[in-house]
Amino acid sequence: MCTPCCLSQLACCCGSDACSLCCGCCPKIRQSTGTRFMYALYFMLVTVTCVVMMSPTVEMEMRDHIPFYSQMCKKLNAGENCSDLVGYSAVYKVCFGMACFFFFFAVFTVRIRTSTGCRAAVHNGFWFLKFVVLLACCAGGFFLPDEKNFLEVWRYVGAIGGFLFLLIQLMLLVQFAHRWNQNWTSGVEHNKLWYAALALVTLVLFSVAVGAMVFMAMFYTHAEACFLNKIFLGMNSGLCVVISMLAISPCIQTLVPQDGVNVTVCVFPFNSGSESDNKIVTGMGTAILFGCVLYSCLTSTTKRSSAALRVYRNSMQENERARCCFCCSDDADDYDDEENTAGGQNVIYDERDGTVYSYAYFHFVFFLGSLYVMMTVTNWFHYDNAKIERLLEGSWSVFWIKMASCWVCLFLYMWTLVAPMLFPKRFEA
Repeated sequence: MCTPCCLSQLACCCGSDACSLCCGCCPKIRQSTGTRFMYALYFMLVTVTCVVMMSPTVEMEMRDHIPFYSQMCKKLNAGENCSDLVGYSAVYKVCFGMACFFFFFAVFTVRIRTSTGCRAAVHNGFWFLKFVVLLACCAGGFFLPDEKNFLEVWRYVGAIGGFLFLLIQLMLLVQFAHRWNQNWTSGVEHNKLWYAALALVTLVLFSVAVGAMVFMAMFYTHAEACFLNKIFLGMNSGLCVVISMLAISPCIQTLVPQDGVNVTVCVFPFNSGSESDNKIVTGMGTAILFGCVLYSCLTSTTKRSSAALRVYRNSMQENERARCCFCCSDDADDYDDEENTAGGQNVIYDERDGTVYSYAYFHFVFFLGSLYVMMTVTNWFHYDNAKIERLLEGSWSVFWIKMASCWVCLFLYMWTLVAPMLFPKRFEA
């Protein structure tokens, strides 16, 4: 069993074969899923590296516990105690290399419709060689000339790309809300309990939203101060009420009966002040950042999400079936393609008849995700004193990014409600 598995892994790393685990008891995996997982693994490795670069605590631990640390830094010409390999400038350079890597593949895989071509083979295989290329791109960022101007220009490129990444996620958030309501509403014809479930979830989420508003009004405002907090709290609450009323108005329900009310989830900063609690909060914040970015990158590139953004045209007719975990039903069609059983995990080749997602758009989302990670880890435009231990403390640039995201999300949802009234012909079934 060991020899066939090793040969299979060698073909995966240096050839176009699909990657799989050596354990035969693992569940089946589709070739398209395995490919996206491998790129996500590359993405997370670079992201972890960026987090380490922005952590003075990790830098101190490395300096105290790695033998000959100072001598090694001098031989690498990385400055005293490897000062050139830490800080926001180092993160900019590493993320520049990762962004170049994914942007190249976004251009390289444009208009691929079948997985049998040579470009598709490069996309789905040769993982070791691509890892070497990724390392070379990240290392090459440290040899760019005119570093000062590069960092200044790249900062604004990162800000634009990071906000585009947020915009795509907001569009998918609105699409998720519509799909949730549509999926559960489709089950009402067969079982009235789906209507009760939908009403219960709506009531719970609205209760949470109202509770959060009351909580923030009590602890983040003052009778004689916090004027700006009062303005934004009242503005966002009022916008949510207006759009909620619009969503359940008779004219909207007549044109778009499957639409429902939206839910805005607000998060607030928290910090107890103690060193141990600060470390716990930092760890939680970093883990949440990893999870959210990775989930956003992967879910943004599924067949259903790409079709929602008009990136991938799905020619198959959807038969909507109500289910509790409807969001996990993407690409869940049963395939009868042959499986790889070379002493390890079975691989289902689900792309023999054509690609199931847009390769170019997949890499473009990871390109934008690279820019978003770069800006988030370095605290956007407050980069001078940024460090990962202060990830959740916030700044004015982060504050305005969050506020703008809230307003854009509300605008997108409102547009999906009024668009059928303004352009009825385009929304005719």
